[in-house]
Amino acid sequence: MAAALSDPAAVAEGQEPLLSPGGEEDSSRDVVESQEHYKSRWRSIWIMHLTMFLSSVGFSIVVMSVWPYLQKIDSTADASFLGWIIASYSIGQMVASPLFGLWSNYRPRREPLVVSTVISVAANCLYAYVHVPHSHNKYYMLIARALVGFGAGNVAVVRSYIAGATSLTERTSAMANTSACQAVGFILGPVFQTCFTLIGEEGVTWELVRLQLNMYTAPVLFGALLGVINIILIFAVFREHRVDDMGRQCRSINFEGEESGVLDQDAEGNIDQVAVVAVNFLFFVILFVFAVFETIATPLTMDMYSWTRKEAVLYNGIILGVVGVESVVVFMVVKTLSKKTGERAILHGGLLIVLVGFFILLPWGKKLPNIQWQEIKNNSIPRTTFSEMFMPFWSLQAMQLPSNHTAEPTGCPVSQSWCLNTPMIYLAQYISSDILIGLGYPVCNVMSYTLYSKILGPKPQAWKAVP
Repeated sequence: MAAALSDPAAVAEGQEPLLSPGGEEDSSRDVVESQEHYKSRWRSIWIMHLTMFLSSVGFSIVVMSVWPYLQKIDSTADASFLGWIIASYSIGQMVASPLFGLWSNYRPRREPLVVSTVISVAANCLYAYVHVPHSHNKYYMLIARALVGFGAGNVAVVRSYIAGATSLTERTSAMANTSACQAVGFILGPVFQTCFTLIGEEGVTWELVRLQLNMYTAPVLFGALLGVINIILIFAVFREHRVDDMGRQCRSINFEGEESGVLDQDAEGNIDQVAVVAVNFLFFVILFVFAVFETIATPLTMDMYSWTRKEAVLYNGIILGVVGVESVVVFMVVKTLSKKTGERAILHGGLLIVLVGFFILLPWGKKLPNIQWQEIKNNSIPRTTFSEMFMPFWSLQAMQLPSNHTAEPTGCPVSQSWCLNTPMIYLAQYISSDILIGLGYPVCNVMSYTLYSKILGPKPQAWKAVP
């Protein structure tokens, strides 16, 4: 019986709950959880894993198609504006994370979770309608992506809840699963996008509500549907729980009725603030390099390999789908490997692999990319090679298509000066880099999250980590 009192896992297997070491009912620091509480706690944790996954999918499900869609709806948009659209998601998340975190520290976490998800659903619906206005479409897309990022600020609430709802022995695995859900969401989002390329660029139009269902809008509408399902699960399944490092029930400062347990828990010990800052910076670097890689994939391949908009979305989705399978395997292996070698050693190895992946991505050859020519009267010469730039002007005129030709120009735009002097990245280089970054990123993601949760312990982590 003494073992059952100190081991939450034993309680989960049916041992007597809520007894003191003397065998009497007690409300002291030695209270353990019942089997029902244990199951409810882990159901809530898995809902948080799903929320984390969907937040990441909200970013990546359109990242492969943002550039071609932007070109399609607003001809005034350039690559620089694409950077702002991608950055708007992160800016929105950066602003929202401390706000939702502060909210969750003083109120039931269900509130910021539901509100943030509703914002994401509404923003995805807005993205599906950015083609409707007659002008300034690119700014509507910017606002939509910023709001999706704002809704994704709930990751702070998710991380805080899981850290506070797990014992020390459970935390590494739970946080690793959280990181896995986030990373897999980043990686598998483009796979969902790939499936929707079958609809095509035109798709079908529902005139009654002016909705175009095509390869660009279907993914965000699918994301909105997943968000609605997530809201339903938060209301139906999620409950507020908190335990200390030993697995004993504690009362949370944002408790809700009797859901949060039976004990009050004071902050235990001091937190290494330098370690907190270091891990946060490290996590910033990890997400930064992967977001850059995933963001430039579509415009890079369109310029380097003369892929059309549809080809770029399809082929990159397939490549990242394979990388996603690789990442799932890595997650399963790294959780076991970390118990033998430690988190820091594996983190160093993951960073080294990512560095090698970007090193391989440098242009090493001599062949220049095909040049895309867009001449006067909106005529175009698709898939023009670099050697053709030395042709006489009258030869180029002879090669131009009729003025009513609507073929999509492909290749590296001549307006980008680097196209004329930067060697192309061979496809083998690009795929090799994908494989290495897909291997290193999940390793770094899991280990940085795990180290962070161990540094902070079970205290509220969503807003700040202070004694």
